[in-house]
Amino acid sequence: MKLLRTLIIFMMIMSMAVPASLASVMVRIKDVSHVKGIRDNQLVGYGVVVGLPGTGDNSRSTQITSQRMLQNLGTVIDQANYIQKGSTAAVIVTATVPPFAKNGDKIDVVVSTMADAKSLEGGVLVQTQLRAPNGEVVAVAQGPVSVGGVNASANGTSKRTTITTTGRVPNGGIVERDILTQIGDDTTLTLTLNKADYTLIARIAQTISKNIAEAKAIDGSSVEIQIPAKFQNDRIAFLSIIENLEIAPANEKAKVVVNERTGTVVIGNQVKLMPAAVAHGNITVSISTNNMVSQPEPFSMGSTVGFSNSTVDIQKTPGSLVEIPRNSTLNDLVKALNAIGVTPVDLIAILQALKECGSLQAEIEII
Repeated sequence: MKLLRTLIIFMMIMSMAVPASLASVMVRIKDVSHVKGIRDNQLVGYGVVVGLPGTGDNSRSTQITSQRMLQNLGTVIDQANYIQKGSTAAVIVTATVPPFAKNGDKIDVVVSTMADAKSLEGGVLVQTQLRAPNGEVVAVAQGPVSVGGVNASANGTSKRTTITTTGRVPNGGIVERDILTQIGDDTTLTLTLNKADYTLIARIAQTISKNIAEAKAIDGSSVEIQIPAKFQNDRIAFLSIIENLEIAPANEKAKVVVNERTGTVVIGNQVKLMPAAVAHGNITVSISTNNMVSQPEPFSMGSTVGFSNSTVDIQKTPGSLVEIPRNSTLNDLVKALNAIGVTPVDLIAILQALKECGSLQAEIEII
C-alpha cells in the first residue's frame, strides 16, 4: 500500500508539472533518431573454457572438441576420453561490434555454457573465432572469464550468489577487419526515429529544412535529407550539425503500462476517461482446521480415531462506489482510485475493466 501511495503521488505531481514544462523542453535530434544503415553487428562463435576446478561439463562432445583443439596445437592424444571431464566446458561466445569498428579495436564478449557445466568461475576462454551471419570471421576472443559471483556446494548443500554459467570477458575480443559502413547514398541520407511518431518526424523535417538543408518526411519514422554540395565530401560535419539541432518533443500516445508480476502501474499524462462508475469491495474467506483425536474409555471395545474440526470465517469489507465524470484527467483518476483505497492488484483490474467498458481512452500495455 505504501508503494501504491508513492506511485499515486508521483503521478499527481507529473500530471501537474508536465503540461507547463513541455513548451520549454527541447531535445536534440541525435537523442530521438539515428542514421539509416548505421547499426551494430552481432557475432557468434563456439569455444571452450579451460581451467575449471571440476565445475565443467561431462559432455562427450566437449572432450572431442578439446582433443581436436590440442591436435591443432601439435599435441597427440589418441582418444578423447583421456581428457579429464569437469575441467573444461563447451560455450557459445557472443559479441556486438559497433559501426565503424576498425581492425584492432577491442570489444567485450559474453560466454555461456552449452552442456551441464556448473560454473565458469576461474575459467579461461581459449581463442575462439567470432563469425557474422554470412560466415565471415570478424573477430577473435580469448581471456579469463568474469562471472561476478560464487557457486559453492558440499554434502548436498549449495549456495549461489549469482548465475555462474554465464560470464563476460571484458575487452576479450579483437576485431580482425574494418567494418565498412556507408552513410547515405550519392545525394541523400535518411534519418530514422527510434520510435515512430508523425508529429515528431514532421518537426524534424521542418527544423532541418529551416536551418541547413532540404528535408522531407517520407513516412512516420523516416525523413530524407538532401546533402548540400559543400557537404558532399564532408558528411560527418553535416551530420554533426543535424544531430545537435533541437526540436520540441511530441506528446506521447495515451498509454497505461502494467507489470502484473511486480504490481507496477504507470499511467501516461494524456490518458482520458469517459463517464464511468467504479465499485470496489473485498470478501475474505478464512478456513482453519484443528486436528483432534478421540480416545475410547479404558477396557472398552472402542478404538482411537482421529478427526478434524474446520472453521470457516467470511469477512466482507464495505464496497465503495466512485463516479468518474467525462474527460477526467490523470489527476482525477488517481484521486478517485486513491479515495477507495485500492491495492496495485486492484488498480490493474480496475484499469482493465475501464478499458473493456470503453471509459479508458488509452492503450493498456502489459509487460
